[in-house]
Amino acid sequence: MRIVTIHQAKSNLSRLIQAAVAGEEIVIAHGKTPLVRLVRVRRTKPKREFGFAKGKVRIARDFDAPLADFADYQP
Repeated sequence: MRIVTIHQAKSNLSRLIQAAVAGEEIVIAHGKTPLVRLVRVRRTKPKREFGFAKGKVRIARDFDAPLADFADYQP
């Protein structure tokens, strides 16, 4: 964990971001008082919600019935 002052953070923000992306934890302090922590954001996959389309999808009764337009191609 690296502790930097606000002034140092302003001057070296891109370097601090690179360090945070690499996994280092940076604490930005006002004097000796820690204020914020700069860490990498972990991307999370959205949680799957089963049944989210319930009632929105309808399959016709004749879904798998032969199509008249393709009668010449069917045996």
